[in-house]
Amino acid sequence: MTATTHDTHDAHHHGPPPGFFKRWLFTTNHKDLGVLYMVFGLLMFFIGGAMAMVIRAELFQPGLNLVDPHFFNQMTTMHALVMIFGAVMPAFTGLANWLIPVQIGAPDMALPRINNWAFWLLPAGFVLLLATLFLPGGAPAGGWTMYPPLVLQLGDSFPFLILAVHILGISSIMGSINIVATILNMRAPGMTLMKMPMFVWAWLITAFLIVAVMPVLAGAVTMLLTDQYFGTSFFSAAGGGDPVMFQHIFWFFGHPEVYILILPAFGIVSAIIPTFARKPLFGYSSMVYATASIAFLSFIVWGHHMFTVGMPLAGQLFFMYATMLVAVPTGVKIFNWMATMWQGSMTFETPMLFSIAFVLLFTIGGLSGVMLALAPVDLQYHDTYFVVAHFHYVLVTGAVFSIMAAVYFWLPKWTGHMYDEKLGKWHFWLSTISVNVLFFPQHFLGLAGMPRRIPDYAVQFAEFNMISSIGGFVFGLAQLLFVYIIVKCVRGGQKASSGVWEGAKGLEWTLPSPAPYHTFETPPAVK
Repeated sequence: MTATTHDTHDAHHHGPPPGFFKRWLFTTNHKDLGVLYMVFGLLMFFIGGAMAMVIRAELFQPGLNLVDPHFFNQMTTMHALVMIFGAVMPAFTGLANWLIPVQIGAPDMALPRINNWAFWLLPAGFVLLLATLFLPGGAPAGGWTMYPPLVLQLGDSFPFLILAVHILGISSIMGSINIVATILNMRAPGMTLMKMPMFVWAWLITAFLIVAVMPVLAGAVTMLLTDQYFGTSFFSAAGGGDPVMFQHIFWFFGHPEVYILILPAFGIVSAIIPTFARKPLFGYSSMVYATASIAFLSFIVWGHHMFTVGMPLAGQLFFMYATMLVAVPTGVKIFNWMATMWQGSMTFETPMLFSIAFVLLFTIGGLSGVMLALAPVDLQYHDTYFVVAHFHYVLVTGAVFSIMAAVYFWLPKWTGHMYDEKLGKWHFWLSTISVNVLFFPQHFLGLAGMPRRIPDYAVQFAEFNMISSIGGFVFGLAQLLFVYIIVKCVRGGQKASSGVWEGAKGLEWTLPSPAPYHTFETPPAVK
């Protein structure tokens, strides 16, 4: 009897449970959940991308052409919410789920059931959010920042929006607590904190940020809810409240959120560049301290989103200097990546191409950020397309490019097959050229005074908008190639070795490709 129990237990232990639904609905395996997160992120990337295509199609020519202005505002609002909370954050969380345990030599995440629950809250939250498109009055149309009093004029979609934000926030917090617990408690013997891969460090710091700021967002939207339905006046001037207070609370969440969306990218690029430069990461400990100081500074710079609200001079000066301070640790990271590549024997496979593009284009986004940090000139830039160009350089050529780099880098480890390198390079060049055609002209539009979030514009902005829209359509189509490459790789192809990349260092490259369903049941020794 004992032997049989042992056998069945063993059989269950070494492979996924039988049956599609049983495996994917109830899984607590970190690799399965990582896959679910990434597939969900990809799906949302296309839904959010379709909304962006509506925006760019409307702006292709001046005049109200395709959709009515109210629907246009719904698209700008929903595009942001879907891309931030539905595409980028889940994709990074999926990478964290898959990679952190295998990078620190842990058998799984610390809290596997919470892991399953955190994932399944996401589809629930997005069903609520996307359902608003079909409600009377339409989807949220007050900008993703949800500023009152505009957001209180939404109609039926308002409570759906608030509940969806709560559900997505709970999912993020649960996932982050799990990541912190795993990293602090489940490292293999000999894996000290300062021996952890940069990706693990970046996620440890990101997880602390999420746990710190998601409740702030929850508080802000709950106050909106009580203002709307329970007669409070937190943000209503008529009742003694202050709408600007909402901006302070929102951006106290919103600025660290920007770093939640980029710190994991720093971790990915810090894994890929040393591999293809065939050199260890330059200045590892300075990278760790720089990441931590960026996270710390992110809490004290929120006011730079609000230079135009009538802030006292002392406040403007403080937020201006604090913002410029963020450039220091960010610069440390960029110079460290350049020093890692310096005199390395570099090869240019697709993950490396995306990482180099990341360093270059993210730097452009950072420099326009320094321009926006200057309080006097921000009066001119604020709420123009210059801001749109700035944060898309950070979030598309930053966060999204790093996710693509990570997929190409670790896909052979996940599937056991090499992806099609030629198609990967096609995807890279199409994406990189089109993303610059899409966002670079927006700097000029903003400097010339074109406001953001408008469905129609003056005729002098027509040419740059047309160029921008063409870039957008090409970029969107290029992502279909990305999906094709992934599907093709999953279905077969040249077998990948366990090391995959010559020069790849880390525990995950000691596993066979594809990595087994359960790994590190006996912890590896880290030298």
